Amino acid sequence: MKQWSLALGCDEAGFALKEYLRDKLASDPRVAGVSDSGVLDGRDSTAYPEIGLKVATDVAAGDAQRALLICGTGIGMAISANKVKGIRATTAHDVYSVERSVLSNNCQVLTLGARVVAPELAWTLVDRWLDLEFDDSSPSAAKVQIITDYDEGGTSS
Repeated sequence: MKQWSLALGCDEAGFALKEYLRDKLASDPRVAGVSDSGVLDGRDSTAYPEIGLKVATDVAAGDAQRALLICGTGIGMAISANKVKGIRATTAHDVYSVERSVLSNNCQVLTLGARVVAPELAWTLVDRWLDLEFDDSSPSAAKVQIITDYDEGGTSS
């Protein structure tokens, strides 16, 4: 079984859901460790891009293998995380999208909307996400490589 080092982050809208998921992750055997970049209080008004950029930078630097970011919709966190070179982040609110984000796109960052998904569904999505690993020999690998090449300063064909 693969064990993941995870980074977590949220804004005030995502605080309660982040806390719920962090507690679930603490006892999950697929999780080697969790770093929490906040917010650490539901009244902390740190802007979501600051958290999203910090957490995505941690993943890009190798301080975590994957990240889970939570805001009101998940969209702002995904946009922010995707600004970090080497990061592929997506918002997902259903199991199929979570599966395709990893299996077809090798996303390292999953973002969730606390105002969109209930805690139980969020855990179902994260639970499935932890079981997934990108296959470098899959037909999708060449497509992901195009994204990687572009991110590293290349051009699209």
